[in-house]
Amino acid sequence: MVYSDRVRDLYQGQLGGIREAGLFKQERFIRSPQGADINVEFPSGAEVKPVINVCANNYLGLSNHPEIVQAAHDGLAKRGYGMSSVRFICGTQDIHRELEEVVTEFLGTEDTILFPSCMDANAGVFESLLTKDDIMISDRLVHASIVDGMRLCSAEHDTFKHGDMGHLEKKLQQFQDKRLRVIINDGVYSMDGDTAKLDEIVKLAEAYDALVFVDESHASGFIGATGRGTHEKCGVMGKMDIITTTFGKALGGASGGCVSGRREIVEMCRQRARPYLFSNAMAPVIIAGVLKAFEILKRGTELRDKLEDNARYWRKGLTEAGFVIKKGDSPIVPVMLFNAKLAQDVSRDLYAEGVYAIGFFFPVVGKGQARIRTQLSAMHDRHHLDRALDAFIKVGKKYECLGKTEEEIVARYGL
Repeated sequence: MVYSDRVRDLYQGQLGGIREAGLFKQERFIRSPQGADINVEFPSGAEVKPVINVCANNYLGLSNHPEIVQAAHDGLAKRGYGMSSVRFICGTQDIHRELEEVVTEFLGTEDTILFPSCMDANAGVFESLLTKDDIMISDRLVHASIVDGMRLCSAEHDTFKHGDMGHLEKKLQQFQDKRLRVIINDGVYSMDGDTAKLDEIVKLAEAYDALVFVDESHASGFIGATGRGTHEKCGVMGKMDIITTTFGKALGGASGGCVSGRREIVEMCRQRARPYLFSNAMAPVIIAGVLKAFEILKRGTELRDKLEDNARYWRKGLTEAGFVIKKGDSPIVPVMLFNAKLAQDVSRDLYAEGVYAIGFFFPVVGKGQARIRTQLSAMHDRHHLDRALDAFIKVGKKYECLGKTEEEIVARYGL
């Protein structure tokens, strides 16, 4: 149809309402490589400002690591810029299979298949494996990409209360008549920062003949003693049936993802997963960088150890200052503000103080659950954290958030 004034006015009115509510999302332009310190232009056309970044997924600080940058240059020179093809036609290079084998060894699985992103992996895996005779039982807080993937699948879907093993068991009992039962979780929940109880989930899966799926995007590289993920942390390496994860966070920060797990499951994805069959293969330059990221991880645990120490220090500082934070044991530390406009205002004032941290609110999180999600990196030194804490405390005092309970904050600002 013609894009009429009526249609334009409709959308302009909706966007105007978002602005008036103080909920308009405005992108910042970073004028530097990703790191603990970045140069940001915000709003558009404003002076470029140096800030401390506490909201990136750059957990191990590898996004601008000199060895990875050099490996990417080398990969570009040796294998070219792009594949111009999907994998099964003429889009598979030797380095694609090399990375799949490296990931398989790292995660302790049987095989791995690469996707352009973990969102594509989650979009393809369920439809490839399940039919209307099966049931997907997911934690209620799984990532949006998992939700989207489940929507594409004909299998029935039900949920269990977040982290509630008793409720999960009732669901498994309820669906014993199904051909297949799949328990679906995040390893680390990206908005709350807590980890799945994979040891307990595996026991239930074994008792009720179910498969276990886990998205490790916010865990691969740094959770567990050697960074292999939540399944390592929980002592169930080798017992995961399906793992999806990304290379766009801790493992170099560019793009790409995978499905890793049982050999037959991976092969089913290779034969049927639509994002794999109809999307270009990962670019050689990214493959080369990710391979170097895994090489760096094999040298030792210094980066994940520093990240763990930074997260512990940050949690302690925010708690002692009087902020309401979500409990957890990951480098994702949500500062709870509950009111969406308040989260936007706090984010704006933090930026003015030289700290880059974004407010999250519905529909990214539940209504009344607005927050500033902070994320730590191995690139943060103590002076970064101390300066950021000072800024949080200054802004928190301005909005009278320190030493207040959830009920008191909600009473002042509403939900």
